[in-house]
Amino acid sequence: MLAARAQAIKRLKQLHPFVEEGVLLSKLMAYCSKEAHSCVEKSAMICFVKLRILEPDDKCSLRGPTLRRAMEEDEAMGLIPFFVSTTLGTTSCCSFDALAEIGPICRLFSNVWLHVDAAYAGNAFILPEMKHFLNGIEYADSFNTNPNKWLLVNFDCSTMWVRDRLKLTSALVVDPLYLQHGYSHSTIDYRHWGVPLSRRFRSLKLWFVIRSYGISGLQDYIRHHCQLAKHFEALVRKDNRFLVCNEVKLGLVCFRLKGTDKLNEKLLSNINASGKLHMVPANVNDRYTIRFCPTAQNATVEDVEYAWSVITEFATDLIELQMLEKEQENADEVFELADRKKKEALAYKRSFFVRMVSDPKIYNPKIAKSLSGGRRHTSHVTDDDDDIEAPESSAVAVNTPVASWISWPLAFLFQEAGANELAVRFRHLDTLVRLPAKKEGSSSRRSSCSPSPDNSNSKSPSRSPVLGRRKPPSPN
Repeated sequence: MLAARAQAIKRLKQLHPFVEEGVLLSKLMAYCSKEAHSCVEKSAMICFVKLRILEPDDKCSLRGPTLRRAMEEDEAMGLIPFFVSTTLGTTSCCSFDALAEIGPICRLFSNVWLHVDAAYAGNAFILPEMKHFLNGIEYADSFNTNPNKWLLVNFDCSTMWVRDRLKLTSALVVDPLYLQHGYSHSTIDYRHWGVPLSRRFRSLKLWFVIRSYGISGLQDYIRHHCQLAKHFEALVRKDNRFLVCNEVKLGLVCFRLKGTDKLNEKLLSNINASGKLHMVPANVNDRYTIRFCPTAQNATVEDVEYAWSVITEFATDLIELQMLEKEQENADEVFELADRKKKEALAYKRSFFVRMVSDPKIYNPKIAKSLSGGRRHTSHVTDDDDDIEAPESSAVAVNTPVASWISWPLAFLFQEAGANELAVRFRHLDTLVRLPAKKEGSSSRRSSCSPSPDNSNSKSPSRSPVLGRRKPPSPN
């Protein structure tokens, strides 16, 4: 990216010689897929350039039309595309960008540097059957792969090819006198090929691996790991509790347990904590997935089956635990629902009773008809009033209180309870109710507990919740 930036600034300076380099730098735009490695974003931060992260297709592959549309939009806004990073074998799910589509599009824009990152999958390109993944590589300006990921080389070891090495070295040349020497023109000085001034002799360990295994030995090694991945994929597909989340083309299998992301996160956490396996998660199509990749040099089919047995064992335990927790939650929910219904029913009964006592709108004359008294009082006239007839016994005592809409529900309840005669006074209203004595034999067993007519004038309890204080005698 530093080399691409230097080339873009150089070209723009020729077209706009009087524009500050800082202004030109603010116009540069780089592009990559959402599945690209995080090092691309970090490079943009180091280079102080804008980076547009593009959405891949459903197979996590960056397509040519997507890139072209983004570059045309930015160019219309005055921005300048200068760098495109593609990936062959992404880190999350080993997907491949459509390099054959992207390459020609980059050629449509002047001086756009096309970089191909094949850190993991590039090692497999030593196999003839894997060469088709390189379609479109002829458009690339740079290409890198990491032998320390799949070619039995210890970390760190990265190989990179560039189409024009002068474009790379000219961007990083700083040549003070104390670093100059007499062999500058006859040897390659790698301090001009990267950020550090010096570098370790890392090519030696790669040379030893190639000499020890040979090309056929390394090819057999990679093929064997691809076969192990395919075997693991077959085991996952046989279990209907799991899903395979990527196209298994090389040695990486992305899978997940059917359910929520938290469930899969818990599964991976339990497995890694056990020490029996170690796997790394990834976000594929905005879903939490688990990555399985055979990495041991001498891994076998038995090792893969053991790994799958560990995974299924922890999955079974986690699902059973989840079912128990769900049953407990359902039981708690049923209990809460029943309790809520009970409270609502009680509240409704209380509310209805209060409204029945104090709200004339729900007054029922048919119930009041059974009460003693030749007349009743109500604040609302209803159609039912015409149907009410006077009681058969019209001989009503002069001192008998008249039933009212405030008092009749309580009186009716007391009458149903079997009270012979009971004076009822409301604390907050000056209203007195006296029920007449029932006929003999009509009272229930509870009548023995009701006040006697002889005691109707007796003093009421001072703090009774039903009977209030007696009305003071009138001076008349």
